[in-house]
Amino acid sequence: MTMKRLATVLAVLGGLFLLYTGISFLLAPQATAEGFGVPTWPQDQGKGFLEVKGMRDIGFGLVILALLLAGQRKALGLAMAAMAVVPVGDMLIVLNEGGPAATAYGVHGLAAATVAVTAGLLLRERPAAARHAQRLSQNSPTLQAPATD
Repeated sequence: MTMKRLATVLAVLGGLFLLYTGISFLLAPQATAEGFGVPTWPQDQGKGFLEVKGMRDIGFGLVILALLLAGQRKALGLAMAAMAVVPVGDMLIVLNEGGPAATAYGVHGLAAATVAVTAGLLLRERPAAARHAQRLSQNSPTLQAPATD
């Protein structure tokens, strides 16, 4: 698998996962919050904040998929690099609130690392024109000056 294909797969999976998570927070905020790693409020208290988190995730997922579909891979890499601070913040919140360290590191820390790696892969890509020019230069014979005595 090429690095470009890997970056694309990771970006698509990240976007779809964020859509799934966001929709889960809208449809079942209390149940989804438990998996997030922080204590939940009593039933229906703070539900609006959980729904806000759901909309945040849906928005991020849509940004990822929209930039990918528009072919804006460098912009997607920059956006994902910026978005990597969100799961880092989530991890720190879970740890600060006494949530499970396994969830903090295993869910949020891993998400931050995956987003950062995906951003790095996208930002390392060269434009198609540069790749084409490199292939042409590698396949063309080198011109040599005639030898003179």
